[in-house]
Formats: sequence, structure tokens, C-alpha cells
Amino acid sequence: MTKLEISAFILNVLGVWLTSMQYRICWIINIVAVALYVMIFYQVKLYADAMLQGIFILLQCYGWYSWSTQKMSSQYSVSSIGKTTLLSSLLLGLFTGLLLGFLFHRYTDAALPWLDSLLAAFSLVASFWAAKKYIESWALWCVLDAMYVCMYLSKSLYLTSFLYFIFILLALNGWRMWRHKMQKAAYRPVT
Repeated sequence: MTKLEISAFILNVLGVWLTSMQYRICWIINIVAVALYVMIFYQVKLYADAMLQGIFILLQCYGWYSWSTQKMSSQYSVSSIGKTTLLSSLLLGLFTGLLLGFLFHRYTDAALPWLDSLLAAFSLVASFWAAKKYIESWALWCVLDAMYVCMYLSKSLYLTSFLYFIFILLALNGWRMWRHKMQKAAYRPVT
């Protein structure tokens, strides 16, 4: 456990909690947190995860922009994903994960090229869904974070593994809070 991992841990917990509360500052905190994890994951040869963190920086910027627009900044803008978007983004995640897995397996000394790549690809899907405020993003994060816990344990990143366990709890809370917002928006008494 290094100071770098401890700092990334603290900032990630704060960032996910702020996201579940729908505070726009979450995106800035998340940018710093993922930048720290670029270094950590590169050091342990989880190259897809290191690359993912770099892409997350761009997604965090998109999330900031998306949540800053008038349409997306409404507290009632949480919605459910459409079936076409759901299917197409899951298929894109699978294709991207398999392609990256092949490339990292064949051309690098990556530690867990297939698992790392699939988790990275589906994390991009979940991040896009979160930026669009699709409630299903939280369910996908729960599944991915459970798998990340196991992967990080295998790499002796115990604090990071614990962080992703906390992410599961935060994702469940985010799911609950966003569902409440959706229900509240759906029920508007006639005045």
C-alpha cells in the first residue's frame, strides 16, 4: 500500500459519493482520482485498466459538460435506458473488450489481458450511461466492481480491492437515490 494508492482511494470514494448525490464537482474529483490510478495500474501491468483511466479523464470531462447543460442539470433528468441503446452499447463493450484482450495478450506482457480488457470496455459503457444519467449505470457498476475486487486481490492491490467493494455499496446507494428521483419525477400531483 503506497501513498499514491491511499490518495487515489480517498479521492475515488469522494468522487463516487458526489456522483450519487448528483453534484457536478464529482467530475473534477474523479479526474484527479483516475489520473492517480493510471500510474498505479501501469506499475502492476494492468495496461487495459491504465488505458481505461486515461479514457476516463475524457469521459469525466464529457460528464461535466453533460451535467452542466440545462437539459441534463435538472434533478429529475435521471431516466431508464432504451432497449436499443442497451443492446448496442453492451455489444460494443463486448467487441471492444475482446479486441483489446487479444491485442494485450498477443503484444504485451499484460498480467490479465482478457479480464482486464473486458472490464475496461464495460467500464466505458457504464461511464457513458452515468454521464447520460441512465439508472442502469449503477447496476452495471455493481457487477463490474465485484469482478474488479477479485482482479485487484489477485494483484495484491488490497486497498484498491477494498475501494471497489466500497464502490459496490456506493453504486447500490446511487441506484436507490436515482430510482427515488425517477419515482418522484413520475409522480407530480396536478395543481
